[in-house]
Amino acid sequence: MSYGRPSVPEVSVDELEKARADGAALIDVREPDEYMAGHIPGAVPIPLGQVVERVAEVPRGETVYVTCQGGGRSARAVQWLRTQGVDAVNVAGGTAEWAGSGKPVVEGPDPG
Repeated sequence: MSYGRPSVPEVSVDELEKARADGAALIDVREPDEYMAGHIPGAVPIPLGQVVERVAEVPRGETVYVTCQGGGRSARAVQWLRTQGVDAVNVAGGTAEWAGSGKPVVEGPDPG
């Protein structure tokens, strides 16, 4: 019996990289200071605490990838977004895994 959070669909950072090359949407649910310090290129910042009030900004009709630093906060966001009918997928390992694998990271406020 599992007592953890319900499983959510996940992709690796390599799978995310391929999806991003095809124009897939990516949301970063970390806090603004974390986002500014370095984020995956093209990630749109919507901090976890604002996901409910900003759900209208989340694309519909396509898979939306969600990331945070390590995958925990984004998994919670994915769980909630899926209850709202969004085809949301968690990025396993998050931004830390992305950066740790040598993939590019953008600093500053713009998605890049």
